[in-house]
Amino acid sequence: MKRVIANVRPGSYRQSPLHNAERRWAETNCYVDLFIEIMHATGHDPVATLGFTVAQDFEGDQFTFFKFALEDMRRLAGFDVQELSLFDRLEGHITAQIERGRLPLVEVDSYSLPDTQGITYGISHTKTTIGINALDPAGKRLEYFHNAGLFALDGDDYDAIFHPEETAKGLPLFPYAEFVKFEPPEVLENLPAAACDILKRHLLRRPKENPFKAYQNAFASHAEDLGTRSPDYFHTYAFGTLRQIGANYELLSDHLQWLSQHGEQGLAEATEACLRISDVAKAMQFKLARAMARKRFDGLSESIDLMTQDYGIVMQALDSWAVA
Repeated sequence: MKRVIANVRPGSYRQSPLHNAERRWAETNCYVDLFIEIMHATGHDPVATLGFTVAQDFEGDQFTFFKFALEDMRRLAGFDVQELSLFDRLEGHITAQIERGRLPLVEVDSYSLPDTQGITYGISHTKTTIGINALDPAGKRLEYFHNAGLFALDGDDYDAIFHPEETAKGLPLFPYAEFVKFEPPEVLENLPAAACDILKRHLLRRPKENPFKAYQNAFASHAEDLGTRSPDYFHTYAFGTLRQIGANYELLSDHLQWLSQHGEQGLAEATEACLRISDVAKAMQFKLARAMARKRFDGLSESIDLMTQDYGIVMQALDSWAVA
């Protein structure tokens, strides 16, 4: 069975330090987690490419589902991500890309992913993205990157992913798919300087207004809606808001600390404020779970106020750094 990244195996794979269980947010979202591990597995430091996190915004109903900027990964790691056009059996397209040394990325149902045991595996249907490192159609087995590691599935789970049966109307509905072409990075020397340039570019496209102030203004209506929902809805809501906040700002703090370690001055205050935002988001998530159980949401707005203040500190410090 050919592997795109040849030296990694499920079971012995060592995940990126960004997925250490001791972190505030050991997982972020499926797309960011996936590329963290792909970069790590190919010998690149994902922390260098995290400048995009400075541009997260409140989108009215949720916080930005933040993703690595494709142009940043191309420049710093040599990843050329392209859409995979599907017009025939998914297995065939995946096999063709793997044979060419490219890593296919496919949206699948986590209901059939064994690594989500106890969360969604065999329990609930949720869209997520995996990176398929190896595929054996005859043995009905695949090895895949997902969330915080490298895993394998086979048998019925394989069939659930690839839908081997043809219906009277033809092929099943195709999922969204991409593939990663591994090219030499554009930046071969002075990675920190390139990362600084990228961070400054993303800083220019940050929200025009404080996103936490906007969230605070919208939260009363959110709380009113949450009061009508079952306690289980907490997980869905928190994923689109507090988890995206907390994970994003922990990663931004990692990026700023990395730049400081490579000689950049004046980033300590912003780094600390990012960590405070991440901590408050985590604490608010616990408070929200309790609030939904008792249908009382008082006190949560104060947590948003703390994040509003720290966001101002982060941006003021970064503006000063950018012109220094």
